[in-house]
Amino acid sequence: MTQTKHKGLTGSFVIIFVVLLLDQALKIWVRSHMAIGEAIPLLGNWFKLLYIENDGMAFGLMGNGGIVKTLLSVFRIVAVVVLFYLLFRLTKKGTRFGVLFGLSLITAGALGNIIDCVFYGKVFHYAGWLHGRVIDMLSLSFFPPIFNIADAAITIGVFYMVIFQWKWLKQL
Repeated sequence: MTQTKHKGLTGSFVIIFVVLLLDQALKIWVRSHMAIGEAIPLLGNWFKLLYIENDGMAFGLMGNGGIVKTLLSVFRIVAVVVLFYLLFRLTKKGTRFGVLFGLSLITAGALGNIIDCVFYGKVFHYAGWLHGRVIDMLSLSFFPPIFNIADAAITIGVFYMVIFQWKWLKQL
């Protein structure tokens, strides 16, 4: 692997690590310091921490546990494996870092939510493997869904890819 390609992969892993660290640190802090439904204003009512746990996927869809929750968790794991494969493959091909940046944000966000689903149920003693709830806590007054850093990373990564990397996306 050439020096440039190595830097691309290293940069991708740094982005994934930092986003994952921030995401998990905030989730664990919120879970250990707040009660479900508790809110802490950060910028008045415009932006606050509001602790909820999401049993499904985005916006609480497909929740309620059971086989659907297991399948959703397995799907998330497969998606992250595919994203890592893409990052390695694109780095090997010398794809420019902008593309890797967007995919790294999406990968980090997906991985952050997988950690919740796969491990949190067991770690916090309320469910089995693959049945954990995603911790959400970021609340904006103008955007009803409550989300977390992982969700924000996925959203920013997707918008970044669509807005700034659309030429690359057309090659798919």
